[in-house]
Amino acid sequence: MANNMSLKRNEMPTQDAVIRATNFNEVALGYSEETAINEAMRCLECKNMPCVSGCPVNIHIPEFIAKIKQGDFEGAYEIISKSSSLPAVCGRVCPQETQCEAKCVRGIKGESVGIGRLERFVADWHNAHNTENVEKPKSNGHKVAVVGSGPSGLACAGDLAKKGYEVTVFEALHLAGGVLVYGIPEFRLPKTVVQKEVDTLKALGVEIKTNVVIGKTITIDELFEDGFEAIFIGSGAGLPRFMGIKGEALCGVYSANEFLTRNNLMKAYKNDSTTPVMKTKKTVVVGGGNVAMDAARTAKRLGADVTVVYRRTENELPARREEVEHAMEEGIEFKFLTNPLEIKAKDGWVDGIICERMELSEPDESGRARPVSVPNSDFNVEADCVIMSIGTSPNPLIKDTTDGLEVNRWGGIVVNEDGLTSRNAVYAGGDAVTGAATVILAMGAGKTAAKAIDEYINSK
Repeated sequence: MANNMSLKRNEMPTQDAVIRATNFNEVALGYSEETAINEAMRCLECKNMPCVSGCPVNIHIPEFIAKIKQGDFEGAYEIISKSSSLPAVCGRVCPQETQCEAKCVRGIKGESVGIGRLERFVADWHNAHNTENVEKPKSNGHKVAVVGSGPSGLACAGDLAKKGYEVTVFEALHLAGGVLVYGIPEFRLPKTVVQKEVDTLKALGVEIKTNVVIGKTITIDELFEDGFEAIFIGSGAGLPRFMGIKGEALCGVYSANEFLTRNNLMKAYKNDSTTPVMKTKKTVVVGGGNVAMDAARTAKRLGADVTVVYRRTENELPARREEVEHAMEEGIEFKFLTNPLEIKAKDGWVDGIICERMELSEPDESGRARPVSVPNSDFNVEADCVIMSIGTSPNPLIKDTTDGLEVNRWGGIVVNEDGLTSRNAVYAGGDAVTGAATVILAMGAGKTAAKAIDEYINSK
């Protein structure tokens, strides 16, 4: 079967921008079988597999793509699922362009193979066609607790369950999925997709207990007293940061976490929701990451004119290029080299935001050009709602209620290369360690910890 040597990848079909900006349906529509096979034909099946080195969970990428070429989509799924517990999720939200696809040889003289798009296709095909029940592994008699049902917790739980461990996941919210359900909008990651992945883990024997706040409902020490032999902390980074400027306490100011949680998990955009959000006219989103894009695009769908303000240029935006392009197509305005100084008030509510112009100077410690103020450049941006999306930190509750758990100056739990914390048999990974990062990096940390937990318990 001849390879497809086209320099361009197959386009991902999407909803029309004008239409999708008014609904919460998924934007990307997915490849057809014919398109998936055609895209798979672009893969050269390199013997040294550079793409695998770019994948945090080491999916055997050329092998699953080879199965797609043969039309064996279920075989492709089996290969992916050996490494990933959440393929339908990763195919949608992972930044493949900076990971596996960045290593693709086809990207040297053209566009890389659409690895993420193919992963999504395979997972969706499996979920639509597979009718076989997942076989629950035989129990090995050992109990492990997982704190948090986000990507790191689910990855850790899945790998341990496959080895026969009795795994219980404790989730603070009323629905499993962590940031996958409260942080990522429906139009990027449908909740039915997340629920399908969670149901697969439950079929493997993973028990999920919701509405349990570790540190309040029960402590880490009490989990050990209940017979758990090891604990993995994957509680994420849900503590929002603010700028500390005047007006942040006004009505109409949200953290991106609150705004997205209300809309994604609690369906605040529905008219009959008991957790509403204001239907605003002019919303300003402060920040330039993926969460900022999610907040801006959600606000747009609620009917607001939306402006994103970012203190560097478009070239420095940390958000995925695809998400930025989608936001621009949907009519969201961007004001670059712009920094908020004060949120103005009227009767206790937001009434505009005063900003200043910025210019780029020498790189800072992160390697990015450092923004500095332009003197006497203040100007006003109209707004009746401001969403702060400038990052999050790990919630301090667990470290404040757990003796001997070392954290760094940012509140992240300190771990070694295996995910082991300063407490024996307590492991951690994902955003609780690194601060806000990507889904796939969190999954990689969960898999690393699962391997170490298995080795620890077996060594006993």
